[in-house]
Amino acid sequence: MILLDGKATAQSIRTELKAEVAKITAAHGRAPGLAVILVGEDPASQVYVRNKECDCVEVGFASFPHRLGPETTQAELEATIDSLNADPDVDGVLLQLPVPKGLDSLSLLERIDPDKDVDGFHPKNIGRLALGLPGLQPCTPAGVIELLRRYNLPTQGKHAVVVGRSNIVGRPLSIMLSLPGPFGDATVTLCHSRTPDLAEQCKRADFVFSAIGKPRFITCDMVKPGAVVVDVGINRVDDSLVGDCDFEYLCATASAMTPVPGGIGPMTRAMLLLNTVAAFKKHLGA
Repeated sequence: MILLDGKATAQSIRTELKAEVAKITAAHGRAPGLAVILVGEDPASQVYVRNKECDCVEVGFASFPHRLGPETTQAELEATIDSLNADPDVDGVLLQLPVPKGLDSLSLLERIDPDKDVDGFHPKNIGRLALGLPGLQPCTPAGVIELLRRYNLPTQGKHAVVVGRSNIVGRPLSIMLSLPGPFGDATVTLCHSRTPDLAEQCKRADFVFSAIGKPRFITCDMVKPGAVVVDVGINRVDDSLVGDCDFEYLCATASAMTPVPGGIGPMTRAMLLLNTVAAFKKHLGA
């Protein structure tokens, strides 16, 4: 079985980006700028934001952290987003989710300038994705596609099953897999909690992508021999992190598989950096 090492792949991407960022910084007189907004004191979010800030330092970005207290109002957060939208040194704006209760995350995400929406969640960017037009793509599904590309596992002409229909992962990933190209052009089945024959759907797939947040839900009897399994889930069980897929037993069935942790998580962060560079280039017309 091929281990799809997202951690090593993400490191390769950051190394490539560091060289590119040095060149474009010298050419344009400033580095790409990424602003991350963290509201509240969620421990997991604090870790995510700290890792993203370390990534910025590693590749040479200008980092603009905004840590706001849990008492921050909707109006105050909207004002922060507006100021970052208007800041010429900021190319990407990311609102770390989840936000505290009482805040409307959807309206906040819609308030971010689509051209600075490096998370790829703005309706305009999702619409462009659905139409197959260039734009900033959601980082996690983009990371999935990039990992397949780096390991030369084309989906063209294959049957892909996506388990989970969230707006962050499952739904945009199903769109990407259907777009023209060697790492698209798949026949896609989108499964979810109301799919009556989910196990049978998975068993027919050449590629299984799971993003449902249920530990070890996808078992070896649900995957045909030789299938590629991409586990996007991350769940805490008995002080350890496990995926949606039963990695230990699926290793004997799958031809290639992502680990958890160390699979899609690092790729998500790498795609955020790539989106920021793309936003920088569009911002400056480079």
